[in-house]
Formats: sequence, structure tokens, C-alpha cells
Amino acid sequence: MLNLHLILFLVFGAICVAGAVNLLLQRHPINSALSLVVVMGALAVEYLLLGAEFVAAVQVIVYAGAIMVLFVFVIMLLNAGEEERTGGSHVAWILGVPGMLAGAVIICWALLRHGNTGDVSIGQLPGHPADIAQLLFHQFLLPFEVTSILVLIAIMGAVVLAAPPESVQGSKREAK
Repeated sequence: MLNLHLILFLVFGAICVAGAVNLLLQRHPINSALSLVVVMGALAVEYLLLGAEFVAAVQVIVYAGAIMVLFVFVIMLLNAGEEERTGGSHVAWILGVPGMLAGAVIICWALLRHGNTGDVSIGQLPGHPADIAQLLFHQFLLPFEVTSILVLIAIMGAVVLAAPPESVQGSKREAK
């Protein structure tokens, strides 16, 4: 018999997958960004159901909040409209479909072979914010800082791409 915990996990997993499929099917970038917010929210609930309360809170605050605001800001800044659809690449179909099938077979094999390894109660897994901060700001400090620099470069690139051509030309003349 299924317990409530498993039912909620499956429901929010289905919401996450449906949001991801909707993200891919949307033609307008803002609608895709909103679908991504649904995915991030469903993932936060999944983390909460797995007992990772801190990761769930970070998922909502950082990803569903701050990063999505940044995405929407860049979309608005670039004035992105409805995108054109093409038939796609034949190479992607030739390599993608067998790759997806191979991945599905490997996942099914792993689940069937290593099926139920035991239940974990909420709060049993390590995840105290002090432990996470210790790892993040000591062992993983370099990747953390590199990520922040990459986000800064992406913002600067979006601003340069959104600038009208005459203002870019004017700044080149001033530099000479």
C-alpha cells in the first residue's frame, strides 16, 4: 500500500516533469521562464519530502526567486519575442533518440537491481546549515566564486547585447 509520503513524491515528480515538458513546448521565452519556476517549486517540495529542508529553502530563495528574476530581466532586456521553430537537426534525432533510450534502459536497470534500499525519515540526512556553510566556503570556495563571476559576465554580456548599435559605435569612437 502506498503511503502519503510516496504519493506526494510521485505527484510533485509528475508536476516537475510536466513543467519541464511545458518549458520545452512554449514558443514565448517568458512562458518558458514561468514553466521553469514551476519546475523549481516542484523540486523544492521533492527536496522537502526527502528531508533536505535547507536545500528546499535554497531552491525556492535562490533558484525560483533570484535566478528566475534574473532570467526574466535578461529576457525583457533583450526584448525577446516569439521564437521561430525549425524541423531540428537530423544529427540530434539520430544521436538523441538512441541516447535517450540507452539512458532510460540504464536507469530502469539500476532501479530494478538496486530497488528499495530502505526508507529515510525526514530529518535523518545530514544537512545542517552550519555543515553546508563549512563545505561551501572552505572546500568548495573556488567553484562558488567562479560561478558568481560567470553570472556577472552573463549579465554584462546581456547588457552589451541589448545596447543599441549606435551606442556601441559611440563608445568605440570615444576609446580612440
